[in-house]
Amino acid sequence: MMKSKSILLVGLGRYGRHVARKLHAMHHEIMAVDRNEELVNQVLPYTNSALIADSTDPHFLESLGVRDFDVCIVAIGDDFQSSLETTLRLHDLGAKYVVARASSSIHEKFLLRNGADEVVYPEKQLALWTAIRCGSDHLLDYFELSPNYAIYEIAMPKKWAGHTVGELDIRRVYHVNVLGIRSEGILHVEVTPSTELQAEESVLILGARETLAKLTAI
Repeated sequence: MMKSKSILLVGLGRYGRHVARKLHAMHHEIMAVDRNEELVNQVLPYTNSALIADSTDPHFLESLGVRDFDVCIVAIGDDFQSSLETTLRLHDLGAKYVVARASSSIHEKFLLRNGADEVVYPEKQLALWTAIRCGSDHLLDYFELSPNYAIYEIAMPKKWAGHTVGELDIRRVYHVNVLGIRSEGILHVEVTPSTELQAEESVLILGARETLAKLTAI
C-alpha cells in the first residue's frame, strides 16, 4: 500500500487544480495555497486545508513549517517572478523536496538554479509525448524514464502473436524487457517465459529509444 505523503501545493490554476484532484484520489494530505479566493474555494473538497495567501511572503511561508512537508509543489505557471521567489524561499526555509512547474525553457533553467529539486514543464513533455505517439502507427503509450530509456506500450507485433515470451527470447533478441500484457483493458504484469501472446493484446516493454523502430517494423 502506498504511504500517504504530506504535500504543500502552491498555485491553483488549471494545472494546480488537476494536481490537487489526483493527489486527493491517491489519499495524500494536501495543503493548498493561492492568492485567488475563488480558486482556493474550488479545491477545498480535494484538500485537507486551503489558504488564501501570497506565497512570496517569507513570513507566511515560514509560518507553514515547510520542513514538515514531504514535498512542496510550486504549480505557478503564469507569474515568472512569483514562481521563482516561491521556489527560492521554500528552498531557503529547508523544504525537503521542491517540484516546480515551468512555462518555458528559460523558466525551467531559472527554477533549477533557484532551489527546485525537480522541474515539470507540461507543454514540453506533452509535446514530446504527442510527437512520439503520433510518429508511430503502433505506439499506444509512452513514459520516459531517462533521455535514453522509456516504457512503451505497443500493439502486439504480428510475428509475436501465437508464441510464448520464452519461444521468442524477447530480451536477448530485441534487447527489451516485457513488463506487462494488456488484454481487454486489463493489465497483467505477471509475465513468464510461458506467457502466450495474442494478436489482440498490447505489450508494455522497457528499452532504449532505438528499439522502438525495430519493434514497430515487425
